[in-house]
Amino acid sequence: MKIIVAIKQVPVRDSQLRVEASGRWIQENDLSFEINEPDAYALEEALQLKEKHGGEVIALCAGPARAAQTIREALAKGADRAIHIEEENLNTLDTLGVAKLLAGAVKAENPDLILTGLQSDDLGYGQTGVVLAELMGIASSTIIMQVEVNGQSIRVKRELEDGWFQHIGMPLPAVLTIQSGINKLRYATLMGIKKAKLKEIKKVTVSELGSAASTATIDKIYVPHKSKQTQIFEGDAKTAAAKLVEKLKFEVRVI
Repeated sequence: MKIIVAIKQVPVRDSQLRVEASGRWIQENDLSFEINEPDAYALEEALQLKEKHGGEVIALCAGPARAAQTIREALAKGADRAIHIEEENLNTLDTLGVAKLLAGAVKAENPDLILTGLQSDDLGYGQTGVVLAELMGIASSTIIMQVEVNGQSIRVKRELEDGWFQHIGMPLPAVLTIQSGINKLRYATLMGIKKAKLKEIKKVTVSELGSAASTATIDKIYVPHKSKQTQIFEGDAKTAAAKLVEKLKFEVRVI
């Protein structure tokens, strides 16, 4: 079974973010980076499926040269090889643009299954997996909590609302977006780190994969404005309480 896992390198959580001079992205020169946490769960699910059914796991990452560090981490955890789409300005591409790059790289591999995280920690669009499936013309499903392989088909468990779940049968090949927390993440062992240095990382350029032009752009990003405001409710306790409840329900929307 050949499984491709799409991973992304993102700034370390709790990083102090600053907007760059253009106002369209953050300053990256003083940041540390790591694998996108939802993608780490997708990688873990792929590795467990490989352990049960055999085959290989291929890590697929689009990003600048520094993304090689994240790719090596995936290889150290157990991925067999990797594909690195070199793109220094990945943040200038929208979901469709990124999905086109991934689809171009995946096409030559002819995988049985493609896994992605539910969303990225930086932009959080949550669309790349389903757009990728649409471009490839194959089945897809989202918010996956469990995957069972049955020959040339799979049965998945999706998380819905209010504790409800949905079970779906799907043909292969397919694209699944994995819910965070589906498994316990493994650490890279010392032996895994050593082996990762010898594993193949195939580098491809955007020009080799064809057009990835965006249909949407980020015009401006900014730090949310914080303000404090005090409001005093006149009248007796019952009247003031009624006004407070109304504010909390219809303006603040916390009840």
